Amino acid sequence: MSATSPIRPVLPPDIRARKGTVPLVVLTAYSTPVARLVDPHCDIVLVGDSVGMVIHGLPSTLGVTMEMMILHGRAVVRGAQKAMPVIDMPFGSYEESPQQAFRNASRLMAETGAPAVKLEGGVHMHDTIAFLTARGVPVMAHVGLTPQSVNTLGGYKVVGRDGEADKVMADARAVEAAGAFSVVLEKVPEGLAARITQALTIPTIGIGAGVHCDGQVLVVDDMLGLFTEFRPKFVKRYAELGTMAGEAIAAYAADVRSGAFPAPEHSFPDVVPVKK
Repeated sequence: MSATSPIRPVLPPDIRARKGTVPLVVLTAYSTPVARLVDPHCDIVLVGDSVGMVIHGLPSTLGVTMEMMILHGRAVVRGAQKAMPVIDMPFGSYEESPQQAFRNASRLMAETGAPAVKLEGGVHMHDTIAFLTARGVPVMAHVGLTPQSVNTLGGYKVVGRDGEADKVMADARAVEAAGAFSVVLEKVPEGLAARITQALTIPTIGIGAGVHCDGQVLVVDDMLGLFTEFRPKFVKRYAELGTMAGEAIAAYAADVRSGAFPAPEHSFPDVVPVKK
């Protein structure tokens, strides 16, 4: 492709075709500047409902609204040229019925320009995913630990131990059969995630599910060290930008209080010097 050729965006069939090849790279983003940063390096940029906790200070993802997802979805779509934006469907926007799910999924796509949505749930969401995909809504599924069900699950625990492995496998097979183009496996034991990845024909994207998945996703604020409320075991910090930002803000405050800022080079003189 030449330097003047338009960038071809990644689409759901491209993701499905990556099964078993080069691992998929996925990060979250909630703003245009961050979308522009991750876009050259990622295959998918996920507008996660984690925005509620990371950006809005909510205690969980349960308080996230459609309006919030549309606002942040629009911002990310503006910044993503290559990577495929996928938008989380918030809690309460799809569980009632396939018809409700379609109304809200089609709204997310129409009002943001994103080509796909993500929703949580396995066997019990089969009919909903099938309803959506039959009507032109590409769906990324999400099984294992599903944060929107955290109260039912009893916390952010590993899912797939103590006799739960068969259920997680059944959930993964169900979303594949329903037409999902990929599935996120969250906090699933590594061996189980490997078996699911081998059993499915669609890509698995792991978060706390080991190295054998077809791709990996992290919350960008976690891996950059910007969100420090808690640190899950599966997060690798690639930077400590929160610490750096705090030091920079402290230096700015000290300069203002001491009169060191603004210096002459940051100010405008009363008379503009005449150039000779």
